[in-house]
Amino acid sequence: MGYKTKEWRSEMRVTVDFNYMMSESLGKNGIKKSELNSLKDKAEDAFNYVALNRGKDDLYMGWTELPYNQDAIVADILATAKEVRKKFKYFVVLGIGGSALGPIMAFNALKHLHYNELPQKDRGGPKFYVEDNVDPVRMQALLDVIEPEKTCFNVISKSGATSETMTQYLIIADILKKKGVNLPDNIIFTTDASRGNLIKIDNAFGGKFKKFVLPDGVGGRFSELCPVGLLPAAVLGIDIKGMLAGAAYMDSLCSRPSVYKNPALACAALQYITMTQGKNINVLMPYSDNLKLIADWYCQLWAESLGKAVDFKGKVVNAGTTPVKSLGVTDQHSQVQLYIEGPFDKVITFISVEKYGCEMKIPHGCEDIPDVGFLGGHTMQELIQAENKATAYALMRAGRMNYTINMPEINAFTLGQLLFMLELQTAYTGALLNIDTYNQPGVENGKKATFALLGKKGYESQKAEMDTAPELDDKYIV
Repeated sequence: MGYKTKEWRSEMRVTVDFNYMMSESLGKNGIKKSELNSLKDKAEDAFNYVALNRGKDDLYMGWTELPYNQDAIVADILATAKEVRKKFKYFVVLGIGGSALGPIMAFNALKHLHYNELPQKDRGGPKFYVEDNVDPVRMQALLDVIEPEKTCFNVISKSGATSETMTQYLIIADILKKKGVNLPDNIIFTTDASRGNLIKIDNAFGGKFKKFVLPDGVGGRFSELCPVGLLPAAVLGIDIKGMLAGAAYMDSLCSRPSVYKNPALACAALQYITMTQGKNINVLMPYSDNLKLIADWYCQLWAESLGKAVDFKGKVVNAGTTPVKSLGVTDQHSQVQLYIEGPFDKVITFISVEKYGCEMKIPHGCEDIPDVGFLGGHTMQELIQAENKATAYALMRAGRMNYTINMPEINAFTLGQLLFMLELQTAYTGALLNIDTYNQPGVENGKKATFALLGKKGYESQKAEMDTAPELDDKYIV
C-alpha cells in the first residue's frame, strides 16, 4: 500500500492554511499574532490534557487509541465483510446519530456518488443504505427498494435502548420472521461487549448473532474509526487499514503543543479566540460533492461535544458555537451573500481538494458569447478550484475570517487524517473551554421526555410533570 512509504504519506498530507484568519490579511478584523501567542500556555494545557488522558475509557477518550489497537478487530471485520459481499444483495445500517452519520459520510466520500445505481459488476458489493430516522415514510421507502431476505442489517446501538434504532430493529425483525428468516443469518450487532439489550436478544438466540464491540471509551460521535464505521466501510470495499493509517499519521502530525506545528491545535485555538470575540457560527464548507456529508458528521461532533451549560467548575458558561453545513460551489449561490455582507458572527472553514477523482474537460463553444466562450479549454476541476479560492479571497477582502483545510486528494488515507484532525480539534477546543467534551445531558433530557410520552416504565414522574404543564394558549396559535 502506498501509505506505507514515507514519501507517499508526505504527498498525501492534509494541511491547514489560516492566513485569512490573521490581521496581516484582515487588518483590524483579524487575529493579531500577539493574541495567538498569548494563548500559548492555555493551548499547551489543552494539548497536555488530551495527551495525558489518551485512551481513558472513563473519560470517553478511547477514540484516541483506535488507530493503534484494532489489528485483530480489523481482521475479523475484513473476513466478515468478505462473506457479506458474497451472500447479500443489500447492506443496511440501522442506527442514529454517530452510528449513522459516520458510515454514510465515508460511503459518500470514498465510493461512486451513484454507487447504488451502478450495475452489480461495477459496484462489486451490495447496495448500501443507512436508515437513520424513524420517519415512517422513510422506512417504507427503504422497504420498497430492498428485499429484506437478501439484506444484511447492521444494528448499531451501545445500549440497545436507543428508541429509534430499536424501533427500526423491531420492524425489520418482524418482517424477517414472517419471511421465515432466522434472524442471526441476516443481522449483525454492533454493541457493548457484554451488556445491553442487543446482548439479551443475542442470548435468547443462543449467542448466534455475529457481534462487533463498540468500545467503552468511544462515544457515538467519535466512533467512525471503530467497528461502527469500519464494518460498513469494509463491506463497501473501502480500505479501512488506510483510514486507520491516515488517522495515525495525523496523530503524529499533532504531537507537538504548538499552534504553529499542530494543525488540530491551531484550528482549536482559532475557534476559541473567535468564540471570545462573539463569533458564534462555525461554517464548514467543503468544495467537493464527495465531502458533502462530512459537514453533517462534523455538525454532530462539534455541537454535541461543545454545546454545554456548565464548565468543570460548575460555572454556567453556555459554551459552544453553532455549526452550519455548506457546500461549495452550490452554496455560493445561497449562503455566501450572507457570509460576505451579513453580521460579523461567523468563521468559515473551507475544505479544498487539490486533485479530484477524475478530469472533465470543458469543450470549446459559443465563442461569439464572451460570457460563455471563455470557459472552453478549461476543466471542471479548474473551475471549482478557482471558485473556492475566489470565495475565500472575497471573504478576506470583506474582512471575514476563514481558513482552509487542504486535501491533496480524497482517499481512505486522507479521509482518516481529516476525521482524526477534526476529532482532535474538538477535543482541544473542549479543553480550552474547560468543559466535558464527551457528555450530552441535553440529549438525555430529550430522550427521557420521549420515554415519558410513550409510557415507558420508570418514567411516570416525568409523564405526570408533562401532563400538568400549562395548557398551550390558543391566542399564540395562528
